[in-house]
Amino acid sequence: MKNSLVPTHLFLQTMGKNVYQTFTSAVSASNTLLAILIDPDVFEVATAAQFLRKLPAETTHIFVGGSSVPNGKTSAVVTALKSSTAKPIVLFPGNVSQICKEADAILFLNLLSGRNPEYLIGQHIKAVPKLRHTSLEVISTGYILIDGGNKSAVARVTATNALPQDDIQHIVDIAKAGELLGAKLMYLEAGSGAKVPVSEAIISAVKNEISIPLIVGGGIKTEIQKQIAYKAGATMVVMGTHFEVRSASNL
Repeated sequence: MKNSLVPTHLFLQTMGKNVYQTFTSAVSASNTLLAILIDPDVFEVATAAQFLRKLPAETTHIFVGGSSVPNGKTSAVVTALKSSTAKPIVLFPGNVSQICKEADAILFLNLLSGRNPEYLIGQHIKAVPKLRHTSLEVISTGYILIDGGNKSAVARVTATNALPQDDIQHIVDIAKAGELLGAKLMYLEAGSGAKVPVSEAIISAVKNEISIPLIVGGGIKTEIQKQIAYKAGATMVVMGTHFEVRSASNL
């Protein structure tokens, strides 16, 4: 798989209306994508411009979201980011309170690895009144939480358990079920601050089974880990906590 940038003009053409096309275009061209995840709860709005200047050159998307964020903070962060970047800003919400109209798109997450009805359908129903009054591009996303070696905030907030990394066939079956149910993206997540990322074996097995773009995040802290994920079949890698801490110290 070739690791190259999606042309800037593609993002300028697709912002706000066709963010999903940036994923499908990357797959068609054998390109890879990189998203930096920002947690509004710890992000300093005043540093938005400086933060964006320090992003890796290959960054293609900005994800914004966290497990628990004060009301209004997501909107303030997205507004600050949009004033300094033309990259697509995509909501990665922990709950319905994080939906804001200022972003370009939202990952409409379905926690396929858990059996908590609140995150299988409950939060989605609550989101409809908010989404009805926005122009956000809604991207149906299957979300699978995988054990990253620690108790993640996602597992705690959703009251669900992460799947063991050695249960590869079960993970593959869940991903395929999500695709058959209509997911447009599949997201393999080891959790914020994971000690170990999703394994190469899992990424490869899931990629071989599904035909939709594959996102991989959690515990990816080095260039080597990032390239392993790409080589295994990730369309997009998401880097978050590690990069935030490293960048904040340089601001």
